[in-house]
Amino acid sequence: MNVAIAGAGIGGLTAAIALAQRGFAVNVFEQAQVLEEVGAGIQLSPNAMKVLDALGVGDRLVEAASLPEALEMRLGVSGRRIFSIPMGERALDRYGARYAHLHRADLISVLRAAAFDAGARLTLGARVIEALDEGGQVRIGLSNGGVERFDLLVGADGLHSKVREKVIAHDSARFTGCVAWRMVVPAEGLGGLFDPAKATVWVGPGKHAVTYPLRGGKQVNFVGVTEADDHRTESWSEAGDVAQVAKDFEGWAEPVVRTIAAGASCHRWALFDRAPLAHWSRGRVTLLGDACHPMPPFQAQGAAMAIEDAWALADCLDARRGDHVGALGAYETRRKGRTRKVMRSARANRGIFHRRRALGQLATYGPMWLADRMAPFIVHGRQDWLYGHDEAAVKV
Repeated sequence: MNVAIAGAGIGGLTAAIALAQRGFAVNVFEQAQVLEEVGAGIQLSPNAMKVLDALGVGDRLVEAASLPEALEMRLGVSGRRIFSIPMGERALDRYGARYAHLHRADLISVLRAAAFDAGARLTLGARVIEALDEGGQVRIGLSNGGVERFDLLVGADGLHSKVREKVIAHDSARFTGCVAWRMVVPAEGLGGLFDPAKATVWVGPGKHAVTYPLRGGKQVNFVGVTEADDHRTESWSEAGDVAQVAKDFEGWAEPVVRTIAAGASCHRWALFDRAPLAHWSRGRVTLLGDACHPMPPFQAQGAAMAIEDAWALADCLDARRGDHVGALGAYETRRKGRTRKVMRSARANRGIFHRRRALGQLATYGPMWLADRMAPFIVHGRQDWLYGHDEAAVKV
């Protein structure tokens, strides 16, 4: 089977590896002229790492990653710790894989090399803009003027997916009311403010921030999410204003304030999502990752869900060769429930992170603080349903 993949992001490249390793002929089409990522960090939880380990790229990623020993939540203004969840070797023992932080450029580099090694082809400067299911094949039109035919088309082209428009009628993305500020800063100069072994979510009224180390602790990734109604540009890479970020988090704990001050530039990302799809495929066209179920970034699972999708899709196609309809139906059935559960959890986290009133903060964070000290097994098990999942072990 000849498979075309629209998009050479994390999901698209992972799908290329998984399919090519199973003997499919894979062609990836990417609109960018150069395959590179805007400077930003990404979190790969154990459920994602288990798939990447199964694809044989986990060790290479670990070499480029920072591996946190703990994930913690703190109050944004005072810096007081609410709870801490052990990771590191504990994650390896508990979940069967590590928790890793990587620079996106490093992750894309490893995935691209693995896709090439597996035999996948990559065409840059060619966005899939048309898709026509002709029954026996799907014909795709490219932004560079090319027209090609394949047995199957996979839309891994993100929130603005052109392939998605071919699977369902056009739908509009919904602004979530939140804007994310993203930057990567040098760790040098931050002194002892950061423990390179920890990743932290800082919570506060109407906003939160996330900080974690990258590249062996040489850099710190910062993401600050604020509630707003005046930023509607739906872009991952829109230039931002560091002074505005500093204003938004004025008066917060010193590690947050100092990290922002160390930033030379930042990007602004207005957060949008879409309603869950009734179906993921039509004929010989299917979707994965953000093209299918865009994840709010409040659970750090957008990349992980795309990675899990990629494995599941390849697994189902491999098990039902010659029956693409049955394979795509099995893929959707296998993934729909989990992705919707993760999406609900991510949306709920926004409310948890952004408690505005003192009483609401006490009612939410107080039991977490107490459990962390009196019954830590409760806190440590909160993410078992998420991190313990092993998509690579699911029986077809």
